[in-house]
Parts: sequence; C-alpha cells; structure tokens
Amino acid sequence: MEKAKISAYQLFVLMLLFEHGTTLLIPLAVEAKQDAWLAVLLGTVGGFILFWIYYGLYQYYPDNLPTEYVQKIIGKVLGRLLGFFFLLYFMYIASRDLRDFGEMLVTIAYLDTPLFIVNALLTLVMVYTVRKGIEVLARTGELFFIIVYLFAITGFILIVASGLLNLTNLKPVLEEGILSIIKITFTQTLYFPFGEVVAFAMILPYVNQSKKAKVAGLFAIGLSGINIAIITALNISVLGVDLVSRSQFPLLSTIQTIRVAEFLERLDVYFMLTTIVCGFFKISVYCYVAVIGIADLFNIKESSRLVYPIGIVILFLSITIASNVSEHIKEGLQVIPFFVHLPLQVVIPLLLLVIAFFKNRKSR
Repeated sequence: MEKAKISAYQLFVLMLLFEHGTTLLIPLAVEAKQDAWLAVLLGTVGGFILFWIYYGLYQYYPDNLPTEYVQKIIGKVLGRLLGFFFLLYFMYIASRDLRDFGEMLVTIAYLDTPLFIVNALLTLVMVYTVRKGIEVLARTGELFFIIVYLFAITGFILIVASGLLNLTNLKPVLEEGILSIIKITFTQTLYFPFGEVVAFAMILPYVNQSKKAKVAGLFAIGLSGINIAIITALNISVLGVDLVSRSQFPLLSTIQTIRVAEFLERLDVYFMLTTIVCGFFKISVYCYVAVIGIADLFNIKESSRLVYPIGIVILFLSITIASNVSEHIKEGLQVIPFFVHLPLQVVIPLLLLVIAFFKNRKSR
C-alpha cells in the first residue's frame, strides 16, 4: 500500500465527482421516459446497499486492500485470480469512460481532430496526477469540487430564469407502473453509476477516519443520486421525453436552449468544463486503483512506475473497444451491465461478505 492518508471529507468529494463523471454525458434510464428520475432515485437506494457491502468487507480487513483480503477469504490462488479480474475490470471501465469523453470532444469541439489525439491528451493529464498519489488527487478534488458546484448552481438558476421549465413534461408519473421502474433500476441505474463505487473499496484503507468513511460514502451516494435525478428531471422538463431519448448529450442540449436577456446564450462551456472535470476524476480514480492493485498483487514496491504502462493500456483500449460510437453505446447498454457489472459489483462482493462473516465469526 502507498503510505498516504486522506480525510473522510476528501473521500466524499472524490466519490461525488466520480459519480457524476459520465452520468452527465449520456441519457440515463431513457426507457423509463418521464419517470427516469424515479429510476435514478431507486438506483440510489441500491447504491446504499452496495456501498454497505463494500464497507462491510473493509470493516473485517481495515488494513488490507481488496486484492489482499480476497486471498484471505477464498484462498491465495483463487484470490489472486479474482483480484486480477477486478483490476482488469477497472482498466476496462476507465477505457470506456475515456472513450465517452473523447467522443464528446470530437463531436462538439474538435471536429477535425483524431479521437486518438484527444484521448492521448486526456490520458497524459490523468497519468501525471495519478503518479503524484492519492493525496494530491484528493486535494485537487477539493478545489474542483467548489468550481463544479458553482457551475451547477449558476446553470440551474439560468435555466429557471430563462423560463425553459415545463413541468407538464414530467407527467403522468408512473404511467407504466412501478414494476417497469424497478426493472430499469435493476438493469441500468443500479450498476451505472452507483455500483461503480466498487472502485472505492480500494481507497477505503487510505481514509484516516475509518468511522467517518461510512457516513461520507453514504452521503456522497445520496447527494449524487439527488443531483443526477434533478438533472434528469431538468432535461425532460426542458426538452421533452422524445428529444432526450434522441439526443446524444441531453444536458448539452438543455444548456444550449438557455436564452437570458437576449444576449446570454450558447453556454456550452458550462457543460464542457463540468463534464471534463468530473470525467477526469472518474478515470483517474479507476487508473489509481488499478495501479495500487497491480503493485500489491505482484509485490511491486514503487507503484508509480506502473502509472505510465497502465495509462497506455487504457488509452489503446479506449480506441479499440469499439469501431464506432453506436457499437460503443450498444455494448455499454446491453452487454456490460449483465456480463460485467452484475458479477463484479453485486454477486462476487456479496458472496465475499458472506464468507468473511462466517470466517470471522468462527475465528472469534
């Protein structure tokens, strides 16, 4: 483990920025139509349960990384193999998120720039920060957290002031019943973005206030869920269900409709800066946990040496995982939730917690 410590507040900030990451980019739970915000709130409840599972494992082994305690739970061979799968998962999801932001930038701002160049520049900044360690990443998060919230509050005020809200677009509530919302929750919003906090199981041992870590984590998930639900409801109330479902970047489309006093318009920079900042922290957290996990698994003392190779792997994966945007989005919605997220975010951690419970009870 890196000899570093972060506070519970810094954990809260990192989790909040992480959760907003790619969630601000893509339309979330569009199959729920005007009830998409309800699916987000139900996903938040599921996020509480998942974090409780990750925190429960941390309580049993507070001084060990998951790559260490998984070997104590299911044995050294199986544990190392499972730990390696989790590290591959972190790098793969980081590459998908990097692809998301690269596609956004070449679509909106850099139309003639190759995707590889945009992703390489994002990777370069991410690698530089991760190499400095978790303390630098957390302090940077504290600074940008304030900036992001100022942008969010200003944007909300401008949307309201421009008279764009049409709350009738959110009606009727529960048109297709609560069961359809629950189905969408268990197929989408539970895993993305809330189940992705499984990455923070690798960061919990670095929190210097272990008792406050649980409160900070739950509060971050709750506030993230409320924020994302508000953003989802805003998009629907401004654009309508049909436009949201057809838009590649609904929040950008919402911001582009702002017109205040006949001169304040085209505020795309709000969207660009906010999403890039949140995306940077999400990709950086994934890269960092992959670095410290591999260093622990293979007994590498200086984990900083791994940052550049892992950054290169993430960069090339982001280019090769899909041949075009449509294929990339289809994989993210139809393949990843059931074959990747479900086992690694829900099933395996729950089984590990059950086994750890009986093992520790027997030892006590």
